[in-house]
Amino acid sequence: MELEAVFFILMLYLLVTRAQVSYSVPEEMEKGAVIGNIAHDLGLGVGRLNSGKARIFTGSTEEYVELKREKGVLLVKERIDRETLCGQTMPCALHFQMILENPMEFYTVTVEITDVNDNPPIFERGEIKYEISESALTGARFVLEKAIDGDVGINGLSSYTLKPSDNFALKTTSRGDGTKHVEMVLQQPLDREKHEHLSLILTALDGGSPQLSGTMQITVTVLDANDNAPVCSNSEYKASVVENAPIGTVITTVKATDVDKGNNGKVTYMIPKSTAASFFEIDADSGVLSLAGNVDYEKRRLYEIDVQVSDQGGLSDACKVIIDVTDTNDNAPIINVMSRSSTLSENMKPGTVVTMLNIQDSDSNDNGKVKCVLNEDIPFAIKSSTNNFFTVMTESGMDRERSSEYNITVTCSDEGVPSLSSSVTFTLQISDVNDNAPVFERSSYEAYIVENNTPGLSIFTVKATDADWNQNARVSYILEDSSINGVPVSSYVSVSADSGAIHAVRSFDFEQIKDFQFLVKAQDGGSPPLSSNVTVKILIQDQNDNPPQVLYPVQTGGSVVAEMVPRSADVGYLVTKVVAVDVDSGQNAWLSYKLQKATDRALFEVGLQNGEIRTVRQVTDKDAIKQRLAVIVEDNGQPSRSATVIVNVAVADSFPEVLSEFTDLIHDKEYNDNLTFYLVLALAVVSFLFITCVVVIISVKIYRWRQSRILYQSNLPVIPYYPPRYSDTLGTGTLQHVYNYEVCRTTDSRKSDCKFGRAGSQNVLIMDPSSTGTMQRIQSEKSILDEPDSPIEVGLF
Repeated sequence: MELEAVFFILMLYLLVTRAQVSYSVPEEMEKGAVIGNIAHDLGLGVGRLNSGKARIFTGSTEEYVELKREKGVLLVKERIDRETLCGQTMPCALHFQMILENPMEFYTVTVEITDVNDNPPIFERGEIKYEISESALTGARFVLEKAIDGDVGINGLSSYTLKPSDNFALKTTSRGDGTKHVEMVLQQPLDREKHEHLSLILTALDGGSPQLSGTMQITVTVLDANDNAPVCSNSEYKASVVENAPIGTVITTVKATDVDKGNNGKVTYMIPKSTAASFFEIDADSGVLSLAGNVDYEKRRLYEIDVQVSDQGGLSDACKVIIDVTDTNDNAPIINVMSRSSTLSENMKPGTVVTMLNIQDSDSNDNGKVKCVLNEDIPFAIKSSTNNFFTVMTESGMDRERSSEYNITVTCSDEGVPSLSSSVTFTLQISDVNDNAPVFERSSYEAYIVENNTPGLSIFTVKATDADWNQNARVSYILEDSSINGVPVSSYVSVSADSGAIHAVRSFDFEQIKDFQFLVKAQDGGSPPLSSNVTVKILIQDQNDNPPQVLYPVQTGGSVVAEMVPRSADVGYLVTKVVAVDVDSGQNAWLSYKLQKATDRALFEVGLQNGEIRTVRQVTDKDAIKQRLAVIVEDNGQPSRSATVIVNVAVADSFPEVLSEFTDLIHDKEYNDNLTFYLVLALAVVSFLFITCVVVIISVKIYRWRQSRILYQSNLPVIPYYPPRYSDTLGTGTLQHVYNYEVCRTTDSRKSDCKFGRAGSQNVLIMDPSSTGTMQRIQSEKSILDEPDSPIEVGLF
């Protein structure tokens, strides 16, 4: 059962794609008359005709038939006159093709035009005259003009009648080309004395129904005796002529003789009027037959003409000349594009038909055999499907990225000598298919960004290109989901979908993360979309954003650590080592150590690279027990960062000797902690006093200005004003020195001179009643406070 179904489908396919249907209609049908239901006859539905955009292809001929796709019928488009269309050719038929698309199919349709009896026989001349000698012998033949009937077959010329038939009888002979040769044969001798003129009626009848006829008047003038008629050398002559031969080309020579003498023996040659006679002429005296018109092999291949030979006495004979027209290669092939595609998708398989062609060459034999070729270097081939029909199809796969357009030139040549050819060129656009994924410019990317960047900073841009076109080549960039140390990568960076620009989402810290990598996907806009990934690695560059951190000695808030140096220590004795680290990297982490301040700079030094504190000279008994060193640790960044560490050194040989000083170190620590508070408080008090003094001075100046108006001429001295001494109590740390201020004014100068006296005696020791320190400690502290980095000394007046 399945085998039968497959066989039925196969046969149906063959019938659809190669079926032929024929119709027969009479000529002269009205415009719009139905020829036949082609949809039904081909087994097609009306829907298929509409969806396939069915149309009629007639080539270069006139269209007499039209297709009504809505009804699936063929209609008469123009009145069909069989005689105009085919002449005497039998049978007469219209040949055309019906073309369907989606998929491409064509069907051959033949409409035979049958003849109707609509043309009566017609003689070209209404009257013909003969001069016949009375001595004409019985049986003498006189060629009559043939009637022309445009109809063919049974409707064509059927018979002739001649009336009256007293002296002449009618003889008809059928020719090979279907025509009838008509002769008037003398049955009874003529007698000029009885009838000098005879009037005959020649009637031509066709075989149609109703029967039509045509007549011609024959007038016979009886001449005096000429009893020998001319005789043709041959009853039939055969000759050939090449088509398109020039006018005047000699074809053959007809010969006839007359045994009479004188004028009665002079022969004259003549071609009776006929359709073929218009193409030829014969010399009346010599009988040379030559070409008088242009003969075309494609229109008519054989001519049969009658030649009548007559003497001066009116006697005549007749012979036939058969002329064969030889073909020449004078027609180039005609290329008709039946159907073609203007666009083709690049993913179409090889063998896809893109164009259907019909080639016509009117020549015959080798002159009409046609071969077609395509231009080189294109992935197409041309094949002959049936006689004179060619299809252009793809030979290999298409790739729009290699070539988006093809100019296909079809050249068709015949096999004549010389060969004639024609060509046609059409353009085929290749439509794009999304078959190319985006490609990044690089296989991987690396980019650098300095830490502490601003969120939203553009790092760099990835770029991908797509070889496809239009929407299929539109690339979008997507950040692939991943995590960095458990954190989504989207919290680190973002990617612009349109430009591929990568932006930092957060501010990076080199000390927390030094580098990370992620994937960026480039996806095109095709359907389905294609994509590719690229690895992007971001390297964080260090910035000098971390100061050095001192690991040793440990700085604590509640206790003081002191390093002991025996008094017997030699030069280069290692006191301690400052250990510091910098969490930055590179040169930002290169540390150097410097001695910023010390109780005795001449006693210690710090190693620039290793931070080792060593003695510079021999320790002596004069050196103070308590030594305070400030060491600054700097990195090599730009700008550099630093940290300061205080190293307490005790110069002593035993621990009990240092113990008393250890308590003072704690007090010094408390002193340093309160120093800032007292400085701020002192600054506020000084500011208040300064403003008060300014107000007082302005008031005094106003007062003295008013007094000066009274004592302007007086020279009385003014007692100078000495401000009191201000002394600092050692415990507060506000003012460490005593200053004298001298203010002198004169009434006439109206100017003030201020002198700042030098500090009071440096050896004066002011003791704070609440202080329990020893004299040695006070001197030691004073020497430390006299260093350049001691608090700012302020004088108030």
